[in-house]
Amino acid sequence: MDITALLAQAANLMLTGMVGVFVFLSILIIAVKGLSRFAAPAEQAPPSSRVSKSTPTSGEQVPSEHLAAISAAISQYRNQHFQSEK
Repeated sequence: MDITALLAQAANLMLTGMVGVFVFLSILIIAVKGLSRFAAPAEQAPPSSRVSKSTPTSGEQVPSEHLAAISAAISQYRNQHFQSEK
């Protein structure tokens, strides 16, 4: 075979492969966008309007009852674990 014919065949094969990949990726992008539109209403559920009173929001401080319970737990832990070391 002539070198010109081989180069023409290689260019044809390269062009065919590039077009095939472009078409495949275009179909893939369209499918992903379509599926994201299909699934979008399920993802955008409205946030729960019910807020627990025990969780502090921005600007609020921790309730004094919680601080007392945490302080008592820390004190009890220290008494149990550090008295054996002395």
